[in-house]
Amino acid sequence: MTLLVGTASWTDRTLLESGTFYPESVKSPEARLRFYASQFNLVEVDTSYYAIPSVTTAQHWAERTAPGFVFNVKAFSLFTGQWTSTDVLPKDIKQALGAGRRMVYKDMAEELREELWRRFAACLVPLRANSKLGLVHFQFSPKVSRHKAAVEHIEHCLEHLPGHTLSIEFRNPSWWENAETTAETLAMLRELGMVHTIVDGPQGSPYSVPAIWETTHPEHALLRLHGRNVQAYVMPAKTAAERFDYAYTADELQALAQRFNPITRSVKYAHSVFNNCMEDKSQLNAKAFRALLMGMN
Repeated sequence: MTLLVGTASWTDRTLLESGTFYPESVKSPEARLRFYASQFNLVEVDTSYYAIPSVTTAQHWAERTAPGFVFNVKAFSLFTGQWTSTDVLPKDIKQALGAGRRMVYKDMAEELREELWRRFAACLVPLRANSKLGLVHFQFSPKVSRHKAAVEHIEHCLEHLPGHTLSIEFRNPSWWENAETTAETLAMLRELGMVHTIVDGPQGSPYSVPAIWETTHPEHALLRLHGRNVQAYVMPAKTAAERFDYAYTADELQALAQRFNPITRSVKYAHSVFNNCMEDKSQLNAKAFRALLMGMN
């Protein structure tokens, strides 16, 4: 079993501005990634949700990290049921569609969707070729409820990324509304060979989901931790850092480690990603959580 512990992004604005994680001498993008990779063995690429990275960028990521370092890559927003601006699309596709438009996946012409899939798959190649690609993470929009059409889209995503391991995070509670639907959701993910995402996040909002401490893949388990800032989660927020501004306490981390530890023993790779991304809170929590898990193994 390999414990993979890290954070969602290594270049969040509030992290860089805090000046508490990176040494003063670490200024360039290359130096930041090299330093981050000296502290953790996993990072989740968050920028790929907002725009598809270039192959060159992904190649640089692979070159700047040591063997054994793992990148989990978030799927592009358009693939996850999210409204997406044409302004973030590759230049030629943006020109074909027109600037300043907001679209969902079904509204885009099939040939353009296929081209976006091709380019997204291409950016994964350098990471995979260097044995540094972990999971391709699909964090679906809260509007994606439990429905036949949603399942068909999940299968569609899987078909477009053959050979990759996909992790799925549902943010609509309909997938987990009772014991029966929970069992059906987990069974679907097992049948498709996808990784269920165990979510620790704020509770009490219409789109809060429970932590389901189960695995659906024989090799991978994934725990994503969003913090527990209920007030910020239900209010409009300018940035993800504001929404997930939370520092887990030592007792909370201990309880989470005790729940996750048995799961880590049942898989080859146990991923833990901290997304409480205000300043260096996720980095501090990730280090403490890793120490707890290592002490249990």
